[in-house]
Amino acid sequence: MEKILEVKNLSVSFDSPKGEVQAVRDVSFSLKKGEVLAIVGESGCGKSVLCKSIMKLLPKSARIKGGSILVNGADITGYKERDMAKIRGKVFSMIFQDPMTSLNPTIKIGEQIAEAILIHHRKKTKDQVYKKVIELMELVGIERPQERYHACPYHFSGGMRQRSVMAIALASDPDILFADEPTTALDVTIQAQILDLLREIQEKLGTATVLVSHDLGVVARAADRVAVMYAGKIVEIGTAEEIYYDPRHPYTWGLMQSLPYFSRGREQLYTIPGMPPSLINPPKGDAYAARNEYALGIDYEEMPPMFQISDTHYAATWLLDKRAPRIIPPVGGKRIEYRSIG
Repeated sequence: MEKILEVKNLSVSFDSPKGEVQAVRDVSFSLKKGEVLAIVGESGCGKSVLCKSIMKLLPKSARIKGGSILVNGADITGYKERDMAKIRGKVFSMIFQDPMTSLNPTIKIGEQIAEAILIHHRKKTKDQVYKKVIELMELVGIERPQERYHACPYHFSGGMRQRSVMAIALASDPDILFADEPTTALDVTIQAQILDLLREIQEKLGTATVLVSHDLGVVARAADRVAVMYAGKIVEIGTAEEIYYDPRHPYTWGLMQSLPYFSRGREQLYTIPGMPPSLINPPKGDAYAARNEYALGIDYEEMPPMFQISDTHYAATWLLDKRAPRIIPPVGGKRIEYRSIG
């Protein structure tokens, strides 16, 4: 399947009073047409910054230090704001975490969706725009759209506001949709509905989706592939089945163990010990070493490369080196002992 997005060795930093914050460090991944890629990890690991870097929605203190961003084969790394304004909405769009901060509380929902349509389709007539708004509201599951066209955001629940934001993001039929923790502020039942809706939209429109979350359990029902981020780097990537049933990185094990499913019979949920490192001065070697109960001596000295496990599954851990001791993973259906990967 054709690659619609390809990120190669991307590094992004922020200038701060305390020094350079290395928010994204040498990240590479690709996205195919119609695919749902989930990016998961703890808060502060660089997930949102990665997505905003691709869309060039970063503050002035941020800079792309290296790497390239290819969209439909075109390198947009050096694009200025004028160039980006032409492709935002048409090529890619974004759903942000809190819908209430994305919507104007004083303007009717239908008018806000119409505005998003007119930005890229100025020649549409008033009737054509209205018809498109109603179609989008129906697509995202807003019932009685003709009536709710005239409602303001404060008339809607959190789930309805998120659906409205999704309609705005889809107004120009983007090729790529970034969903930045779209279920964070919603209760569990509504979370499931929004994730199912994202999947339905992907199947109907063929839109490639990058779904950002801190919860592996949330993305399980929606993702085709999963990338696990830690300290600004992708430490494991593979199909959803490979990540959930055959995880190889100790950080992925920690995230999996933190799910309620793995805490059945226990009094407390498992928590990963320690705290993520500062990205002003990232630690030498593997950034996860200080929190990793399986850490080897080399983890404190040298950063692990990406080891290939299968054609689609990669992980950056020295446990996959042929010289590493054999470890039985604490989670994962296959319970594989680590040996040489060949």
